[in-house]
Amino acid sequence: MDTCTVSDAALMNTGQLLDRFAALDEFLFAHQQLWRPTPFTQRQLGWELEHAELSQWLRARSLEQAEAAHNHPQLLDAPQPFQAIAQRAVQLSETHRLSAQVHAVSNPRAAAAVPGRKWQQLEAFSSCLQFREKPVHWLDWCAGKGHLGRFLVQDSAALTCIERDPELVESGQQLSDKLNIPSSHVQLDVMHEQANGILARTHTPVALHACGDLHVRLMRLASAAGCRQLAIAPCCYNRIQSTHYQPLSATAQKTRLQLDRTDLRLLQCETVTAGLRIRRQRDQSMAWRLGFDLLQRELRGIDEYLPSPALAVMWLQRPFADYCAELARLKQLDLGSRQDWSRLEAAGWQQLAKVRNLELVRSLFRRPLEIWLILDRALYLQEQGYQVRLGTFCETRLTPRNLLLLAERSRDAPGSVDNSVDTLWKTPAKPRSY
Repeated sequence: MDTCTVSDAALMNTGQLLDRFAALDEFLFAHQQLWRPTPFTQRQLGWELEHAELSQWLRARSLEQAEAAHNHPQLLDAPQPFQAIAQRAVQLSETHRLSAQVHAVSNPRAAAAVPGRKWQQLEAFSSCLQFREKPVHWLDWCAGKGHLGRFLVQDSAALTCIERDPELVESGQQLSDKLNIPSSHVQLDVMHEQANGILARTHTPVALHACGDLHVRLMRLASAAGCRQLAIAPCCYNRIQSTHYQPLSATAQKTRLQLDRTDLRLLQCETVTAGLRIRRQRDQSMAWRLGFDLLQRELRGIDEYLPSPALAVMWLQRPFADYCAELARLKQLDLGSRQDWSRLEAAGWQQLAKVRNLELVRSLFRRPLEIWLILDRALYLQEQGYQVRLGTFCETRLTPRNLLLLAERSRDAPGSVDNSVDTLWKTPAKPRSY
């Protein structure tokens, strides 16, 4: 893979990076009463009294209208304060595409083993991995079958793939051997202490959609090992062992914004790549769970949400009454006298339309929260002596988790702090009052 020189025109100093984080932090903290409550579990949201016109407007819309606005809520012509907040969210979320350089695949046959959309993600991710020094040893973190690592291997570079699942490790090694790609597929739980010594300075670790604690673990180990380069596209920030988010950077550790796993799940409430059948199953599952929610409130005489599991898809092929009976069994509830299942099912679908439209308010904060989180990671890596580039590596049609962190230390001063940060976005305007 070719080396590249970062353009001076793209550099942003530490103060500008901190200003962006501070603006996002202020925005999220000031409006947390709008994005923290979840319409799925609460029949009435706290902000609806204060913003009655917006509430009534959203509740009057159909499920189809909510679906149409799902991926672009900022374009919705809704009553204030929706539009003002949407405008500010867009300003704070503006990012630029990382510069890309298409390179030849060392073994085109590798594409045959990778689903089309995944292969496109690999191409986009790999095209942005431009470092000052040519990598000599790629390390695919939480590699699965090692598709990313095999894509990256060029010339004489070495490859190590780390994966916990033994079946994926075996399959990955077989694929590499079949394609004559020299690689070492290692079975290892990266969260175990045995992983502490797995990284070396010569490694260039890469992680495409490593979840929560997994990519944080990589950042910590790579920093400690003195790796000169790494690339991370984070995913599933809510998959953490602790109940609350633990900020990484010194800056984020001072914030008043306290996040838990429920808050972090906001980033997963985005459907871009799912097919029609999956979306229909999702809608039916949610509508039936909402119908059961109405039933359990009546049965218990308590007007509050009772957490219930999402049953296996097979239950969606059964009658709604059977679905509710299974949930009632799991929650140890007596269904009592004969129920009006048609009424309950219809009410579930009606409630789903309201939920989906009310969620459009929360959706405005999805990207700002994601950038707040990735900035925390960028600031942490900067504190460890890295120069960081941050931007998107593909369009959202391929994956909504399209933010990529590239970190690089200089060879002559691996432990020194480089105060320059290449962030591919515009500096946002000053915040306004809403």
